[in-house]
Amino acid sequence: MATGYEQADFWAKKAKKEGYPARSVYKLQELDEKFKLLKPGMRVLDIGAAPGSWSMWVARRIGPSGFLAAVDLQPLRIALDPSASFFVQGDIYDQAVRDAIRERGPYNLVLSDAAPATSGNHGLDTDRSEALVEAVLDYADDMLAPGGSVAAKLFMGGGQKALLERLRGAYGSARAFKPKTCRPQSFETYILGLVRKPAQAG
Repeated sequence: MATGYEQADFWAKKAKKEGYPARSVYKLQELDEKFKLLKPGMRVLDIGAAPGSWSMWVARRIGPSGFLAAVDLQPLRIALDPSASFFVQGDIYDQAVRDAIRERGPYNLVLSDAAPATSGNHGLDTDRSEALVEAVLDYADDMLAPGGSVAAKLFMGGGQKALLERLRGAYGSARAFKPKTCRPQSFETYILGLVRKPAQAG
């Protein structure tokens, strides 16, 4: 018998009809519309980009004057304009991958829909998700321009408060938000740091 995750729901059918590889694009659409994340000409980093729905949305929103860098362990299933984008297949913990992405920065926005491989153990899965978000925030610390923002998927667990506290120290505002396009049974949310503060001297 098919589970809820296997059944093609409204959003999955809509994504297929509109040419996106996955339903997750509508989570980004909701985040974008609510928080005004994307503007033409921006430089954006998409971490955990495969299969490519978020990258497709970003490329269309930032236009040919913008630039998109994307990274994932898996290949993308979409075609991007090579003159306005860069994709590296690899691990974000790999220094060579990090250097290649940094070379193309700084960025106005860092996005991540990345999730760890799930084990079925809620505590273990949330710990892994929190560690992944910490890595994404490290990228943002290193590569975001002042005034830039970050948004990352998080499996809800005990670490959400600490992650938001970290964001509040570096951004004008920080918050968690669960798009209505998330599946009802999902325990994922998104945390956002909006408008990065200038680096403090000293």
